[in-house]
Amino acid sequence: MPDAKPQFMFSPPDELAVGPLRCAWGPHHHGTPAETLVRPWLAGALGLPAEVLPLRRDAHGRPRLDPPAANVDVSWSHSGERLLVALGRDVQVGADLELLRPRPRALALAERFFARAETEALAALPAAAQEAAFVRLWCAKEAVLKAHGRGLAFGLHRLEFALRDDAWVLVACDPELGRPSDWTLHAFMPMPGYLASLAWRPQPILL
Repeated sequence: MPDAKPQFMFSPPDELAVGPLRCAWGPHHHGTPAETLVRPWLAGALGLPAEVLPLRRDAHGRPRLDPPAANVDVSWSHSGERLLVALGRDVQVGADLELLRPRPRALALAERFFARAETEALAALPAAAQEAAFVRLWCAKEAVLKAHGRGLAFGLHRLEFALRDDAWVLVACDPELGRPSDWTLHAFMPMPGYLASLAWRPQPILL
């Protein structure tokens, strides 16, 4: 008989606490649904049995938690062979992970999807720095849009970042995203060859 197919578990080797967030990253194998890997870690972090974890998807496909964990928000992202998951209390959180690889069409993509000022900032950089800056910007935009709940469908052009020193700072956004000052972003390299961005804002108070 053939050997049984190996079962992979998401056992994140590293974790990070930043602001109100806790995040972790580990291996993700192609063909394994990310949610099945996230559930055990999330259940452990919340002290709930994985089989009763109140995790669902809303109409736009965004993961949501129902009572008794309704004040907790979660987001995850996978790229290449790695998975990143983040959770926070009393905030809306978005996480994006990108494998660093050559992107020779970075400026063309920026012209198509980004605000003009962003594209001009990228074009002004030395050629050797443009691809990495493009990935950092894309990652930041996607983290905010995932936290908002609509993802890329909302439109990458509906929020604008400015390059200050070596960091992208949110300076303008569609009113549906709130004010730029509502948002906190954190970019880091969780492992060699990968870039991650976390974005969060306070959960709106429901009256």
